[in-house]
Amino acid sequence: MKKQQINHVTCRFASKSQNEALARSIITGFLLPLDPDAEELADMRCAVSEAVTNCIVHAYRNGDGIITLGAKAYSDRSVKIVISDNGCGIADVEQARKPLFTTLPGEDRCGMGFSIMESFSDKLTVISHVGRGTKVTLTRRLNDRT
Repeated sequence: MKKQQINHVTCRFASKSQNEALARSIITGFLLPLDPDAEELADMRCAVSEAVTNCIVHAYRNGDGIITLGAKAYSDRSVKIVISDNGCGIADVEQARKPLFTTLPGEDRCGMGFSIMESFSDKLTVISHVGRGTKVTLTRRLNDRT
């Protein structure tokens, strides 16, 4: 049986630090009808939080911008979450995905954002263009409920 999309949501919000909590709340509300276990829910909330934080801290530097959060749920219990911005972009995505790499070494940043997102996803895709923004796609299949 071919998987079918069963729900979707898209929202846009300002790249302000308080909206990290908003993004976590949105993804929680979206995932709850799928009946994830506590660990799955915590993992996805953390991954979304990391992606949104990257947009706030890195994409727009100290300026304002818009972050888009989209999520789709499918009949096979998989979810696809896309977080995107129109910020400065990432010059070297491969380097940025390496653990402990940070473009802000003078600040209290650990450089683990992409590693955390990847550990909580079945698949993580990062597409970025300098001066045009970044799109992070997290895909995960939730455990079967029996």
